Formats: sequence, structure tokens, C-alpha cells
Amino acid sequence: MFRVRMSLTLILPLLLLLAALMWCWTDPGNIIDRQRRSVFDYYQRLAPRAYQNAPVRIVDIDDASLAQVGQWPWPRSAVAAMVGRLSQAGASAIVFDIVFAEPDRTSPSQALAIWAADGVPVDALRHSLSGVPDHDALLAKAIHDAGNVVTGFGLTDAAGGRKPVLRSGFASLGDDPRPFIPDYAGAVDSLPILERAAAGNGSVSFSSDSDFILRRVPLVERVGQQLYPTLAAEALRVAEGAHTMLIKSTGASGEYGFGNEKGIVSIRIGRTIVPTDAEGAVLIHFTPFVSRRVVPAWQVFADNFDPALVRGCIVLIGTSAAGLRDIRPSPIDPVMAGVEAHAQALEQMLLGHYLERPDWARAAEFCFVLVIGSLLILVLRTLGAVWSGVLVVGAIAAAFAASWHAYTADLMLFDPVTPSIAAFAVYLSSTIIGYLRTESEKRHVRSAFGQYLSPALVEELTRDRSRLKLGGDLREMTFLFCDVRGFTRISEQLRYNPQSLTRLLNRFLTPMTDIILSRRGTIDKYMGDCIMAFWNAPLDDPEHGAHACASALAMLDALGRLNVALEAEALAEGHVFRPLHVGIGLNTGQCVVGNMGSDQRFDYSAIGDPVNLASRLEGQSKAYGVGIVISETTFSTIPHWAAVEIDLVVVKGKEEAIRLYALLGDEAMGRSEAFAQFRATHREMLDAYRQRKWDDAQVLLDHCRTMEPLLGGLYDVYAARIGNFVEAPPPSDWNGVYIAESK
Repeated sequence: MFRVRMSLTLILPLLLLLAALMWCWTDPGNIIDRQRRSVFDYYQRLAPRAYQNAPVRIVDIDDASLAQVGQWPWPRSAVAAMVGRLSQAGASAIVFDIVFAEPDRTSPSQALAIWAADGVPVDALRHSLSGVPDHDALLAKAIHDAGNVVTGFGLTDAAGGRKPVLRSGFASLGDDPRPFIPDYAGAVDSLPILERAAAGNGSVSFSSDSDFILRRVPLVERVGQQLYPTLAAEALRVAEGAHTMLIKSTGASGEYGFGNEKGIVSIRIGRTIVPTDAEGAVLIHFTPFVSRRVVPAWQVFADNFDPALVRGCIVLIGTSAAGLRDIRPSPIDPVMAGVEAHAQALEQMLLGHYLERPDWARAAEFCFVLVIGSLLILVLRTLGAVWSGVLVVGAIAAAFAASWHAYTADLMLFDPVTPSIAAFAVYLSSTIIGYLRTESEKRHVRSAFGQYLSPALVEELTRDRSRLKLGGDLREMTFLFCDVRGFTRISEQLRYNPQSLTRLLNRFLTPMTDIILSRRGTIDKYMGDCIMAFWNAPLDDPEHGAHACASALAMLDALGRLNVALEAEALAEGHVFRPLHVGIGLNTGQCVVGNMGSDQRFDYSAIGDPVNLASRLEGQSKAYGVGIVISETTFSTIPHWAAVEIDLVVVKGKEEAIRLYALLGDEAMGRSEAFAQFRATHREMLDAYRQRKWDDAQVLLDHCRTMEPLLGGLYDVYAARIGNFVEAPPPSDWNGVYIAESK
């Protein structure tokens, strides 16, 4: 058996390490990949890219521009005027993150066709408008005259549509890049007249990750076997006056794939070499929103437009207006305008600032998992679970620290999630085997003693079997006794139906027990309808008094709900309903608690005078007509709760008087202004009573009745005493103490 256990301790972690290494090497897309992306997103939120002024600007068709210029789409004549102003201002490239797929309906020919279809006579208008130029032609002329405009087209997964005009050439080094580039089935392109006039034509499409967050911008896409540049890549090509993009893939001179990472390595656009991921996309190192990057479109139309805002810049025309629905969530902004992703990609290319996950990152992560996993397997058998756990925590911390340093210092992304999970899995497998072995030993203790001892004590014994001996400890505890009033009468009424009596008793005891156990109490015993419980043993409970009092209040609430259910059942069955009433007594004091009994049979219990007093207080609850009676020592543990003194009593079997309190509510009630007023009036009533001021005591007593109806039974007791004392005054040495004759 020992050899089998040792084999499992070694074999299972090795198998898990092997699985982790295979997982790390193959890197299947899965939940771990999503967690890894979330970690990288968190890095960007903690340390986003600091904005550096780069010659990239966004002309934003925002809500303010729509309010001033008019609703979208604007007449192409207005767009042409905007192109002219940007060109005159010296923009190095003007880029539309907009697809002009349909003719402008505000053009004269288009408007006449619409009116004619509606039955409007248009012959005279046609002659009058014959000299007015077509708005699309005006925009095409403005694009041609500018000589540096890039139009946009969208790629779709639906086949069909005209193939976009290709203005850029492509060359490649190394492996054929097309298998690695996202493939689309069709396109939605701008009007041919606009594409032919433009210096460039790029795809505005980019797909988010599976969680709909945009983290990268592609530079090249394809439809079938034909490659197309994206808007950012085409904008850079036009701005640099280049004609061809050079795609470099693995297999080219000096380029190798590590960890199965094959694909595109970089793309050269003019003088700029852009490192990319395997699919030819740029990972975006986002900045927060920067107003300096954005020029509202309405300013371009303004007479006081400052050309310096766009001079020498690549100007992207796009929209952030919510109604135009070009909003993309990014790692740091849930409502980023889509055009901003193109702009930030261009900024990084112009600044040479690249966030990348190197193609050798997976190999480095594989080696980390191998070293840490092997080390754990070796040390787990010698250091034990605690120190091995420290090593695991250190390894996980090191993985995240190294990943964070690589991000902040070198702009490289290394996965801390997979190595951390692998290290934890190896550690967990060994500790689980040890845990199961220990649990089998604990089950022996539970099966032997679970039927005799409280569950809390059984758990203590499984941790420390040396406690399986007779003896006890002296400690301060709080005791609770709860008894059903008139249960003997109930038993007599159900003497011919013992099943109903048992069911009723179980329905009462079950919720009461749950309340006690949920507040760290221990059930000592059931005595028919009576419950004895205590706090602060066997487990330490510094707030034992408060937990016991909270249990007592909750028990009264639970009894109220039980009575409602019993009444409904009695009415449905046509029986007479008799509600259950309980009395609860609480006392706090030092007792001996431990295993009591004989060598053959013992139980965990408590003995001492405080136990007996708690039982006596439960009996006094009936005499004073209150639900919960607590002693002065218990009240000292909850001085701010809603409790009032009810009497100075010498209980049966005692010689010294003790103060009794009625518990009415928790600390929130006790600190309320209304309760403070009631407690003060109640105190005055007791003082008047003990000073033999019977008339004053009676007046105050009547006032107390109206303030706290729940204590009506208590005030009946005092009213009867005052009446008796008026007729037969107490002896001269009377000090207000009441001698209880019953238990």
C-alpha cells in the first residue's frame, strides 16, 4: 500500500506536468487564452501607452458636427469641400474610414429620379438643374485634385459584390503569407468613380476577439487569393509615397518559427518596417482618449479653421457619433470610436512603438513550466505541502512579475496564466493525494464517534486525536435553555397520535437547531421539548454572548413563522389551532466543559452553577410574561442591545439576588431614540417601585404599557404587586428583591 501511494504521489503530478507542457506547446484557443487576454488587458489599464505627438489626426464627425452641419449622410459636395480644405491645409494623406457605397441622393439626378417616382413633374426642373454638377463627381474631382486620398471598402463573410480597386502592390519573402491572413468572401466597396480618383483604397474592416474586444488592427486581408491592404497600412503607404508592401514570413532569411509559431513576421511599407503577429496584425498599445488627436469635423468648415492642426498629418475622417454605430470596445475604453483604432495603429507605426508577443514567447513559457513543474515534483516529497505551497506562490508571483516587467520595460507580452495554472495543478495533485490519505484516517474517527459527539467536536478530534480522553477545561461560556410552554398539555392532546406529536416536535426543533448552529452554538442535549445549547466551546468564540442573544431573537422569529404555518394547516384540516409559545433563558459564566462520562461512554458537555442558573432563568420567563430572560452577566456582553431590567430576584436554590433583563431586540434597536426613551421611563418605574412610591410607579407603569405592548405580561405582574403592597405594605427592611418560589 505504501508503494502504491508513493507511486500515485509521483505519477499523477508527472502526468499533469506532461499535459501542461503539451497544452503550453500547442496553445489551443480556450478559456485559458481568454484569461491570458484579460491579464494583458489589465496591464494596459494599469499602464496605457503615454501619448506622444505623432502626425496623425482624426477629423471626427461627432454629435456636435451633426448638429451644426446636418444629419448624416452629408451631401458629397460638403464632403468634397472638406477634402479641399484639408488638402489646402497640407495634410500628408486624407483617409476615409467611411464606405461611400451608394450614390449621393442629394445629387440633382438622384433627387429628380426620386421625385419622378413619387409623381412630381420634373421636366422643367431637369432643364434647370442640367448645369448643376453631380455631387459624387464633385467629390471624385476633389479626391483627384488632392492626390493623397485613401477611400475605404468593407469586407464581409457574404459572397458577392464588386472587387475593390487595388492601388497597392504586394511582394513576399519566405512562406506564402496567404494561408495566415484572414479570408473574406466578398466586399462592399465605394463608388467606382471615387475609387478610381483615389490614390489609395483600404479595408475598413477588422474583427474583434471572441469576447468582442478590439486588441489588434490587421494590415493586410484577403478575398480568396487576392490580398488587400487595410486602411491603416494604405494610409501609411500613400503618406510615404510607396507603391508596394513587402510581407516577410517565416522561412525568409533569418526568420524561424519557435513553438510552432509560423506565419507573418513583419510588413514593410515604404521606409517603415512593422512587426506583426502571425496573421499580419499590429497589437495596439492603447492610449486613453486624447483630445489633441481629434479635430471635430465642424471646425474644418469654420472660417477660422487653423491649417496647423492637420499640416503634415495623416488625417482620418471617421465618426464617434453614437447613432452612426462605429463604436468598438477596447481594453481600456468600452466605447472607443472605430476610427481611433486605425489612428492608434498609425501612431505606433510612425513612432516605432510596437507591443508584441514574440514568436519565441511560447518556447520561453514552455521552459518555465518545465523547470517549475519538475522542481515542485522533487521538493513536494521532502518539503511538505506548506513549504511547497510557498514555492508555488513564489513561482506564480515570479511569472506575473516577469510578465509585467516584460510589458512595461520591453513592450513584450508573456503569458503568466498558463505557467501559473500548470504549477498550481502539479502542486494540487500531490496535496490532494496527501489530503485523501489523511481524510481516510479522519473518516475512521468520524465513524467511531460521530454518533455520540457534536459535529464541531468530531472535527476537533479529527485534527487532534489526543483529545479522546476524559477531562475538561474551565472557560467563560454563554448558556441557552429553550422550553415549549404547556407541552405537557399538547402531549396529552396528541397521546393517541404519536406520529403527529413527533412530527410537531421535529418541526419545532429543526429550525431552532439550525439557528443555534449557524451562530457558532453547540447543542448540548435535547430534553423532550427543551433545548440546551452553549457558546465558546469546543470552538473559541469571543462574541459568544452576542451570538447567543442573536440566536434567541432569531428563534422567536422562527417560532412566529412556524405558528403561521401551523395555523394555516389547522384551518385547512378543520382543527383547533393552539399556537406554540416558548421561554428562553440565557446566562454567562465560567464552567467546566469537556468530555464527561465513563471510560466506556462519554459525552461533550458543561457543568457548573451558570448552567443551572440559565435553566432557572428560562423558568422565570413564564413568571414575568417575557420571551427571553437574560442575566446581568449576559447583558454585560451586549450593553447596547435592546434589553431592560425586569427585577432583582433570588431564584430557587440561590441565596443572592441577581438582576434579570428582558431581551427585546438587537443593537440597532437598542441604539434607537424611541427605545432609549422607553428604557428611561421603564427605569423610572422600577425606581419608584423600589422606593415605595406606589402611585408614581403605577402612572409610569401605565405609560410603559403604551410604549412597549410586548411587555404587557410583565406590567401585569408589577400592577398586581403594587396593588398588594398598597393594601399590605412590605416590611421596613424590604429592598425590592423578589423571592422566586418556583423554578
